[in-house]
Amino acid sequence: MSANFAWSHSDQIYNADNSTAGAMLCPLFFGADKTTVSVSTGNVKYHPGYMGLGNEHSTLRWAHRNGVVPFIFLAIPKSDRKYDNDPAFRTFKRQLYHASWAAVLSSLKPGMTVPVVRRCPDGHFRRVIYDFGPFIADYPEQVLLAGVVQGWCTKCTAPAHDLDGPIKTARTYEGTEELIEAFDGDTKTLWENYGINTDVVPFTTEFPRADIHEMLSPDLLHQLIKGTFKDHLVEWVSEYLYLTHEKAKAEQILDEIDRRIAVVPAFAGLRRFKHGRRFKQWTGDDSKALMKVYLPALQDLVPPEIVQTLSSFLDFCYLVQRQDFDEDTLDIIDDTITLFHQRREFFRTVGVRPDGFSLPRQHSIRHYCWDIKRFGAPYVVCSSITESRHITAVKKPWRRSSRFEALGQMLLTNQRLDKLAAARVDFEERGMLRPQFPALPDKVNVEDDADEEVIDGPRVDGNVVLARTRERSYPSNPDDLGVHVNILQFSALLRAYLDIDEDLNLDDEIEHLSVFHSAVASFYSPSDPSGIRGMKRERIRCTPSWRKHGPRRDCAFIVEDDDAPGFAGMSVVRIRLLFSFTRHGVYHPCAVVQWFKKVGRQPDPQTGMWIVEPEVRHGSRLLTIEHLDTILRAAHLIPVFGECNIPHDLRYTHSLDAFLAFHVNKYIDAHANEIAF
Repeated sequence: MSANFAWSHSDQIYNADNSTAGAMLCPLFFGADKTTVSVSTGNVKYHPGYMGLGNEHSTLRWAHRNGVVPFIFLAIPKSDRKYDNDPAFRTFKRQLYHASWAAVLSSLKPGMTVPVVRRCPDGHFRRVIYDFGPFIADYPEQVLLAGVVQGWCTKCTAPAHDLDGPIKTARTYEGTEELIEAFDGDTKTLWENYGINTDVVPFTTEFPRADIHEMLSPDLLHQLIKGTFKDHLVEWVSEYLYLTHEKAKAEQILDEIDRRIAVVPAFAGLRRFKHGRRFKQWTGDDSKALMKVYLPALQDLVPPEIVQTLSSFLDFCYLVQRQDFDEDTLDIIDDTITLFHQRREFFRTVGVRPDGFSLPRQHSIRHYCWDIKRFGAPYVVCSSITESRHITAVKKPWRRSSRFEALGQMLLTNQRLDKLAAARVDFEERGMLRPQFPALPDKVNVEDDADEEVIDGPRVDGNVVLARTRERSYPSNPDDLGVHVNILQFSALLRAYLDIDEDLNLDDEIEHLSVFHSAVASFYSPSDPSGIRGMKRERIRCTPSWRKHGPRRDCAFIVEDDDAPGFAGMSVVRIRLLFSFTRHGVYHPCAVVQWFKKVGRQPDPQTGMWIVEPEVRHGSRLLTIEHLDTILRAAHLIPVFGECNIPHDLRYTHSLDAFLAFHVNKYIDAHANEIAF
């Protein structure tokens, strides 16, 4: 609601008729996408349509909050094979699609010009005027919605053969009507030269202030993650290898890339690729996980230009996934797009893309700054919302059905689930049930807090606490504990931490020495999947046995200088032991850490990541004891593989011990990207 779309439509409503002044604008979000519920029993498909309110908080649009509801199951017409390529039958399916949308939304049309009185969730009655907001759809659905030819842009008039050029004039329905009138219905010219399908009239033409070209929202999942990254760049790397090497050599390099991906160290929530990326069915989560670990695996196996191309594209992806944007961020996004377009020319010069980059999903990148200004953060209008809603609204109800004429049973299941959700809300208001979600904090009174300093800038405050349960199999004596965990200098490290003389007995100084196998870090990261207040939790593990594959000792960021920007004010350490003790009544949660030092003063020019190496003093790794307050959150390191081949018996649990240098992975999540950018 803070973006330009809502404001411009509010101006149109107010200027149209002063009787609408004071009415509450209620923009409706829409989404549609086909989904398959069962391949094994006949490839059963459904085409649900979803709707949500633009007035609610963006986090309510995810599937588990019921902010987006299914309200239509669109028909999927089928006929004999002889009609598969029949133009008349394809036109009929398109027209049926738009007629269905117009029919189910027709009841809203009177309320789009004259305010109607509605009761809001807070119990108050308000004058409401409806409007059409963003429409969430992947590219094939956008082509169907906009009535354009496949391969053309649905938002601007850039020709299909020159999509890698600059942005052209924005498409509008009025402009399309003028072209149809100017060419007197010459469908062939309109199809070939302007990408207009005259057989399709968008359903939005029947509603005021609705233009489907304006409504189409950016799509992080299908345009960037599964589109440009997985289907384009990753495939281009393979094509380049087969183009420049013999088949056997190319397959050897691809196998080496897979082994590098397989030995990437573990991280909380990171999906593992045990055999690299050699599996057929890719999901959106698989593509997102590959984005986090793919770049370092390519270094020294492909030319630096390819690594730099992927690095600039990943930077763009993480920039547009942020929750908040300002003018500086938008300028950086523009610069990153320009850099990506310059670097991707390498694929044209080597012959992988000799015909250029006229690809609709890559062309959509140019529209992102404009779309952000229109709709706000792209992650709140991404098709990931409808994809996740498919599970709760379509797939699970289908599995609960008898599989025979299942649609009616699925609709009944959704109705009952909605009624149960409404009943729960009512019971919570009456005090009959505990609230499922904690209430939001009250609004801050600006006048009362006028004397307080307003902090303007990214919040990177973190809080790390030990696990609730201590491990009982460890000695409580410092000397015995050091021997047990193979840190023989533990007592000396503890004395250095407490700054006490060697004459004092540690047993008399400390009490309740306890060991833990994990700690929990909480930090503010609204750009990641997090709580409604933007707080994210992740677990930092330090355990001698992890899933029967050996020890797991995670890495973490330690803040050394609060005033230095980004990673310049931090270092990376590896947790060797998590423990706590009490001294003179003061509780000390601590960690024994191994230090890494930065290699150079700037990130690596190829990957854009900082490189660190183990810090060695007097022939051994630097070990210290640090208070948990100095730790910000977990860090993810990926080895600098160099030109050596990965042994087949090397496991990911030993990667942090087997290599001499590591990339500080800034692509592991949005928060790490922001603090280490």
